[in-house]
Amino acid sequence: MRLVHESIPEGVPLSTGSCMAERRLMAGNEAAGEGAIRAGCRFYYGYPITPQNELTEYMASRLAEVGGTFIQAESELAAINMVYGSAAAGARAMTSSSSPGISLKQEGISYLAGSELPAVIINAQRGGPGLGDISPSQSDYFQSVKGGGHGDYHIIVLAPYSVQEYGDLVYDAFDLADTYRIPVMVLADGQLGQMMEPVEFQDRESLDMPPKDWALTGAKDGRERNITKSFYWIKGDLEKFNLKLQAKYDEIRRKEVRFETYDVEDADLVLVAYGTSARICREVLELGRRSGYRVGLLRPITLWPFPTKQLQEMAESVERFLVVEMSYGQMVEDVRLAIEGQRPVDFYGRSGGAVPTSKEILGEVVRIMSHREAAE
Repeated sequence: MRLVHESIPEGVPLSTGSCMAERRLMAGNEAAGEGAIRAGCRFYYGYPITPQNELTEYMASRLAEVGGTFIQAESELAAINMVYGSAAAGARAMTSSSSPGISLKQEGISYLAGSELPAVIINAQRGGPGLGDISPSQSDYFQSVKGGGHGDYHIIVLAPYSVQEYGDLVYDAFDLADTYRIPVMVLADGQLGQMMEPVEFQDRESLDMPPKDWALTGAKDGRERNITKSFYWIKGDLEKFNLKLQAKYDEIRRKEVRFETYDVEDADLVLVAYGTSARICREVLELGRRSGYRVGLLRPITLWPFPTKQLQEMAESVERFLVVEMSYGQMVEDVRLAIEGQRPVDFYGRSGGAVPTSKEILGEVVRIMSHREAAE
């Protein structure tokens, strides 16, 4: 296994989490809530929707214990705009939902990005399109990484694949949001949100929050007033602002790419998968190598910024790639763009709440590699 973060030397942990006295068995949605509390989140605004309701319930209980504010808003639109208000005042604020609820929040997320406000949004994906069902899915990839709202903006998108990492990445999300003044989404799914695993957050002596001299605090100290806005009415001003955003996005691309690799050094075929799909692909590696196929895995942890450069470099030695998703092909487009035609990129996916099995994926590996051998 090789775990990499572009701005941290290899061997340094990516997610250091926060303090927990002992290992506890927690559902993924609960671990996400605990990670937020320990990261200093004291304002949560949400609206019930399965399969993320455990997170809303957890925040209602825990925020009361730490003196925070929990509001079950009248709608998803209201919830995201409450997040905007708290973020503008300099607080660490969060909302969560599942697929159609995230769709309703997109205008507010665009406003957060346009006002350079830090916030954390959690999506425990369900099947779609439309109301769909409450089964796990990964069909919100486009919505998350391509900017589901209007305008030229990006948000950082983190994709956990274990309950432990779910909690750790939520903690990290608040730090990233504050560092870059940007919304950060943690993209999980219904299965990861409801499954239970042992969790233990690491110790942190204190919260390391940067100063927020831009926040709206009423200018009580006699300073000049701050203004938070995303509207530019003088011709040319909006373009200047967008160029500023693009420079920030370029910095994030340089510094914040996170990914994990397994057995890629001698691989003929590399699987590319995230979240729950990556968990399944871990077993495929073992089954494939036991059957004589040299299979590796690249797991993006940041879906944006995407590990484009790493895939380009890998294409110099790997024969081909197989993208596995719980969708009908969304991340596969980014993999193909990264490879730039250097190697074939195949796809296997299930959607509508269907979860691929390791046997199915292995069958696809065997089919692809058998065709290669026949061609030789």
